[in-house]
Amino acid sequence: MPPLPAPRPLRTPLVIALLAAAVIACGGAPSASPAASTSASAGPSQSVAGHVTGPADAFAAVQARSPWFDGVKPRDAQAIGQAAWWEATRAPDGTWRVTVEVGWGDCPAGCINRHTWHWSVAADGTVALLDESGPGIPADVQASLAAAATASGVGGQVTAGPTCPVERPGDSACDARTVKGAVLVLRDAGGAEVARFTTDASGLFRIALAPGSYTLEPQPVEGLMGTARPQQVTVEDGKLTTLAVTYDTGIR
Repeated sequence: MPPLPAPRPLRTPLVIALLAAAVIACGGAPSASPAASTSASAGPSQSVAGHVTGPADAFAAVQARSPWFDGVKPRDAQAIGQAAWWEATRAPDGTWRVTVEVGWGDCPAGCINRHTWHWSVAADGTVALLDESGPGIPADVQASLAAAATASGVGGQVTAGPTCPVERPGDSACDARTVKGAVLVLRDAGGAEVARFTTDASGLFRIALAPGSYTLEPQPVEGLMGTARPQQVTVEDGKLTTLAVTYDTGIR
């Protein structure tokens, strides 16, 4: 009987793919190293499908909720007179910690007053205020910050007052307080609801809107006696219309 022919090696694409998968599963291919902690100085972020993947993405998520931060630049550790800055770092749990600071009063020498916020930003862009400190930001500083915004819409801060039975000029202890959980409803000229926003403890709000006429309707807030009054607002192209929304605490 003649000898049987030697078996031919299998080279089909399926077999090759299976062999490659087995090599990777057994650790034969190098694995990607974990991402290092990143700060604002680490360069531009790489954002995919709305996910927060870098410091600029994290700050943008905070920026989208505030009317004051469009002109704020990344922190420069070498700049003594930087009046306003932001910084974002990666936390061990994978979220981002975003710090925003605004200063005023002789800032070329380091700023006499400073107000600081810390936010947590998840990978899906969810923003949560962690804490806030510093004196209330003066109205002229607020106006200067808001003037840097260029996207169409409305923005501002929700506050409640009075906070003292007798208010004395210059007494910061009796400043109006920010309101958490205020629901703001925007309706178009026909009365249809087009947007809804809920404030965090900062009281800041920013709502993107197309140019046109709207009515802002603040909703009742538990624990506050008076509901803020509705406001008519006109939104212009490329401009942020700023509003002050004020609730009554009932303190007399």
